[in-house]
Amino acid sequence: MRSVRLLTPLSEEAVRALRLQDRVSLSGTVFSARDAVHAYLAGGGDLPCSLRQAVIYHCGPVVVPEGNGWRVTAAGPTTSMREEPYMAELIRRFRFRAVIGKGGLGPATLAACARYGCVYLHAVGGAAQVLATAVRAVRAVHMLEQFGAPEAVWELDLAAFPAVVTMDAHGESLHDVVRRASETRLRQLLPAAAPAPPGRG
Repeated sequence: MRSVRLLTPLSEEAVRALRLQDRVSLSGTVFSARDAVHAYLAGGGDLPCSLRQAVIYHCGPVVVPEGNGWRVTAAGPTTSMREEPYMAELIRRFRFRAVIGKGGLGPATLAACARYGCVYLHAVGGAAQVLATAVRAVRAVHMLEQFGAPEAVWELDLAAFPAVVTMDAHGESLHDVVRRASETRLRQLLPAAAPAPPGRG
């Protein structure tokens, strides 16, 4: 398990050098995106900002006005699997270099990560206020009027955001490893099927 510092924009070379369980400290620009944005993009929509080779964060941050801008007070990951129907196509179209979220994604996304050079970074759930301290600034917000604050695309400037590589660009998924190990252990722990009681002759 290594500790790796990453700075956006991420190159394909840097992404393919990452391995499962690498601990990442990510700095630079990321874009929040939830269900509405994924469906919109998958339907052919586009944004006023470029997502080419971007880092996408499955997050609906809590953002409050401050002066002439915004301040993020909570920035925890949301469950990524809801976006599985869209992710492979969006990775192909935009060449995302990393996706941040919690809980992992499915086989179609894993295959797209390997093909196009993308990784999944697992962030800690239940620590939204702590993770918000890694947000240095809100650079911009896109589609706020159309989607509302939780579903809008927030362009965030991060400093040393902590995450772990749990799906790499080589077709490996820590989520699958843990699931298989858990299934094996469960079979070992479950008692063998009890024999049928003897008949009463």
